[in-house]
Amino acid sequence: MRETGRGFGRVLVFVYGVLAFAASGRATFELTTKFSEAPVPYALSILAAVVYVIATWALATNRRRIALVTVGIELVGVLAVGFTSLLATDKFPEASVWSDFGIGYGCVPLVLPFAGLWWLWRTHQR
Repeated sequence: MRETGRGFGRVLVFVYGVLAFAASGRATFELTTKFSEAPVPYALSILAAVVYVIATWALATNRRRIALVTVGIELVGVLAVGFTSLLATDKFPEASVWSDFGIGYGCVPLVLPFAGLWWLWRTHQR
């Protein structure tokens, strides 16, 4: 078994770290300035930030089970929130990190969990 934070894993850790930083900043701003305006999307931004922080740590430190759980939560979250934000636009008056499949972040939140799961599977095979 290879370590998850080596090779391509370093790229994943970097991208997860950038998203953790961006989502944490966004969530902090939304929580402190306008949470009452749209609590559902803003709560989802907080959830996304927590997931990204934990996934970054888990991938960087080779905590496979934690990485698998957090990347899985991320995948379910981005798909569920992505579809819901497109179908029930009234529930999402403001964007969250995962709304519209992460379009505000260049769809990286949609692609990243697939890359993360692939990397966890690939490093487990060796």
